[in-house]
Amino acid sequence: PSSDCVMAEQLCLSDSTCNATYRTLENCALAKTRLLSLDHDSRVRCLNAELDLGNSSLLHCKCHRRMKRQEHCLRIFWTVHSSMTDGYLNLETSPYENSANEEHWKTDYSKLAALVSGKNCSQLAGDATNPCLRATHICNLSKKCFRLRTDYASICTKGAASEDVCDRRKCHRGLRNFFEKVPEDFTKRILFCPCQDEFCGERRRKTIVPDCSFQYNTKPNCLWLLDSCLEDHICKSRLADFQQKCQPVDMSPDGCSLHNHAACLQAYMGMIGTPMTPNYVSNSSVEVSLWCTCENSGNQKEKCDQILGMFESNKCL
Repeated sequence: PSSDCVMAEQLCLSDSTCNATYRTLENCALAKTRLLSLDHDSRVRCLNAELDLGNSSLLHCKCHRRMKRQEHCLRIFWTVHSSMTDGYLNLETSPYENSANEEHWKTDYSKLAALVSGKNCSQLAGDATNPCLRATHICNLSKKCFRLRTDYASICTKGAASEDVCDRRKCHRGLRNFFEKVPEDFTKRILFCPCQDEFCGERRRKTIVPDCSFQYNTKPNCLWLLDSCLEDHICKSRLADFQQKCQPVDMSPDGCSLHNHAACLQAYMGMIGTPMTPNYVSNSSVEVSLWCTCENSGNQKEKCDQILGMFESNKCL
C-alpha cells in the first residue's frame, strides 16, 4: 500500500535486510548528487539495490505538498528512485500524491460568502471590474491568507527601493509557504484571476513579485536553470510533478494526457517558489514562461528549447 516516505523509511530501517539495501541506495544517490561518475559495477550495484526493495513500501511511497517534513520525505523518495533521474527531461514519476480534483477547482466565489458576508461589502462591490483586486481583498478577509501573503510580499520587496539585491531564496521560501499553507480557494483565485484590461493583468503578473522571485538582471540559459532545479529536492520534485500532470498529448481532444486540468494547474502552482519559477510574460495575455533564454546553447539547443517549451507552448497548461 502507498504510504508516506517518512513512515516507509522508519519501517525499512527496522529491518536489517532492507536497511542494508537502503544504505547502498543512499551512497548511490550521494554519488549522483556530487556528480561522481560511477563505474559499471557500481551502477549495477545501485540498480540491483533498487530492484531488491521489491514490494517494500519504500518503493511505492509518496509525499504530500503540505506535510511537515516534506524535504526529508522527498530526499527519501529520490534516494530510492535515483536511477530514474538519468534523463534531463525524463524524471518519469512524481513523488506527490494526486490531490487535485476538477470539481473542487470549479468552486465559485459564492462558496466564500460566509467570509464576505457583512465584511467590506462596499469595497468588494467596487472590485467587479478587477477580479485580481477582488481576489486579493477576499484573501485579506482570511487571517492566514493575509498573514502569509504579507510575509512573502515583505520578504520579496526588501531592497527593491535601493541597490540591495533581494534575497531570492527567502522570497521563494515565502512564496512556497503561501501556496502550500493557504487553501487553494484563495491562492488559485489570486494567481488565475480572469482579466479584461491591462491594469488587472499587471496586478496578476505582479502576484509573485517578479523583480525578486522571477527576473534576473540578465536572462540565464534555461539549461543552467534546469541544473539548479535538479540540485534541489523540492524543485526536482515539483518539476517531475509538472512533467507528469501537464504532459501534452496531440491525440487528446483537450491536449492533456490525464484529462485533468486541475492537476496540471496545481502542479504549475507548485513550481512557484523554486529556481524554475514561471510567471505571466506580460500584462495583456495569459501566456506564461520561465525567465531564461536558449541563446548560446550550442549543441544542446534542442534540449534547451524543450525546457522552455514545457511552459511556452504546452497545450495542456
